[in-house]
Amino acid sequence: MENGANFTFIRLTGYLNLDFKMKYFLFAVLTVLYSTIIFANSFLIGVICLAKILHKPMYMFLCSLFVNELYGSTALFPSLQVNLLLNDNTISLVYCYLQIFCLYTYAMIEFCNLAVMSFDRYVSICYPLQYNRIMTPVRVGLLIALVWIYCFIQFFIFLSFNFKSQLCGNVMEKVWCDNYLLVKLACSKSSLNNIYGIYLAVVTAVIPLALIFYSYTRIIKICLSFSKEAKKKALSTCTPHIISLLNFTLGWLFEILQSRFDDIKMPALIRVIISVYFLMCQPLLNPILYGVRLKNIRLACKNFVLSKIGIA
Repeated sequence: MENGANFTFIRLTGYLNLDFKMKYFLFAVLTVLYSTIIFANSFLIGVICLAKILHKPMYMFLCSLFVNELYGSTALFPSLQVNLLLNDNTISLVYCYLQIFCLYTYAMIEFCNLAVMSFDRYVSICYPLQYNRIMTPVRVGLLIALVWIYCFIQFFIFLSFNFKSQLCGNVMEKVWCDNYLLVKLACSKSSLNNIYGIYLAVVTAVIPLALIFYSYTRIIKICLSFSKEAKKKALSTCTPHIISLLNFTLGWLFEILQSRFDDIKMPALIRVIISVYFLMCQPLLNPILYGVRLKNIRLACKNFVLSKIGIA
């Protein structure tokens, strides 16, 4: 076995095969995308906080979702932009751990947020008369806090297993630090890390997905007994959530497959796009989905803009 080295930096080589012009083109695209993500999600967070009509459980969960989009995209875009602009592919090992923590907790929180949102829709559609009694503001706030705190604590425990690991290499063929690839660089493998990793996958992905599946199974079952108009109204509130879930799940699966099967030959630009897809499309898609599809958000946004320009 190789002796461990005292590496203090990680080399990210996922974009080194891009030519000079392509790197600057990618930098410009990422700058536009990140600026749009910041504006769209921040705008909707502000509207939800200021508009009393949106002080309801569904919109509180949406606010948590938009905050998470800002959190996840900020963990990736600035560092990637700096690396592309300066043509520097190294980051410190400490920042590598921080980036892993932020990106993985972002994914965990996203799944859990989508799960509690599906539960909210389930209670709203299947138990409308009891909805206000079940989904009180205090319970909603506790659910949101629990999602964030639980995901942070669980992944910190998991990541802490790597802190004392000696590395036998410092090169990742990636544009951001990946825990799986960091473990592969370790001189010794930890079975505890693998076991806890499986447990973490179950409690932060499998269980939320099972809750979402159960909620929508019950929603579809009860919607069959609704009138055509009531059925359309019920399903219209669920459509953005389903699209968001499918988009994020597919993006994360693409990323996992690309990391696990890194011997697959593909163009460098395609590999970069797949690596950032779940952090690029999800934060862009959600504000569009919920801002356009949900009538109350559209109305609140319109009133907010009109009040700022002095028309209303």
